[in-house]
Amino acid sequence: MAVTRLVLTEFRNHRDATLTAGAGFVVLTGENGAGKTNILEAVSLLAPGRGLRRAPLGEMVRQGAAGGFGVAATLGDVEIGTGTLADAPERRLVRINGAAHAAATLAEWVTVLWLTPAMDRLFAEGPGERRRFLDRLTLALAPGHAQHSTRYEAAMRQRNRLLADETPADPEWLSALEARMAEHGAAIDAARRDTVTALAARIAAEPESVFARAGLAIEGWEGDAASLARDLRDGRRRDAAAGRTLAGPHRADLLVTHLGKGQAAHLCSTGEQKALLLGLVLAHAELVADRAGRAPILLLDEVAAHLDPGRRAALFERLAGKGQVWMTGTEPALFEAVPGGATRYCVAHGVIDPV
Repeated sequence: MAVTRLVLTEFRNHRDATLTAGAGFVVLTGENGAGKTNILEAVSLLAPGRGLRRAPLGEMVRQGAAGGFGVAATLGDVEIGTGTLADAPERRLVRINGAAHAAATLAEWVTVLWLTPAMDRLFAEGPGERRRFLDRLTLALAPGHAQHSTRYEAAMRQRNRLLADETPADPEWLSALEARMAEHGAAIDAARRDTVTALAARIAAEPESVFARAGLAIEGWEGDAASLARDLRDGRRRDAAAGRTLAGPHRADLLVTHLGKGQAAHLCSTGEQKALLLGLVLAHAELVADRAGRAPILLLDEVAAHLDPGRRAALFERLAGKGQVWMTGTEPALFEAVPGGATRYCVAHGVIDPV
């Protein structure tokens, strides 16, 4: 699955832009602030969620534009469009082959994975960022994960509001919400653990290379629907006092270890953390291709900037022939080792020109 045509309308700094691309490498070069990452963000919106920046939809509309924004893509015989309208700036619309769909269903059509400079601090940030990262990995292997997550969060918000109300909550209504949380929460936990187990096994079997190998584990709540329902029921008074739900998969954390050093990722150097993250994303992309029978679209923002020439060449060699890979950088020289046949564009002030 590859984007062969991408059309941006009033998106970020791109008023009206069209790109065509091959099935392999797509290289975007230009100065900082030219709009390269904006293009990757547009591609990331072909997947469920808020894109690689996790920005509000209203911020994606080009400054000065009168209406909403639009992103349209052709992937084989599939046409995907998404965007907003002026009268509903925070309501995302999705159309697949002309028919309206919920954004969560995009996972059934295309898989998009990304690595951005903002993720370099993943191992030093709080567990919330690592959960979101883990959920993106999981969604690529289990398309239903998005709906389970959405429904779990909705039920939890309702439960928290009921527990915070001064009027005693209806026990039957609380039980119904907790049953919904238990059903979807157990599915979330199971899908995450399946992803971590499969990915950890794949990485452990890899030979040593320039890409550091990561050991993976999940810390936090674990159990089935019945045990989660019981934990929620027994914890009502505690959760009411805390003002939030203290048991469930929303409290989990992804633990990452540098296998070569036997050291927790957050204790590794910045360079080692970057290598761990890159190796993890590459292994996951290969796992997705094996399981789904289609390679994911990879978005690698400024990935070559801090790699020496040998590591850049090793990265391009590993990625070659394994699906469509979009990469950005300030200098064309960073991508001299990219195999022939790459699609190359120069981006400058929202203008996109083929090279």
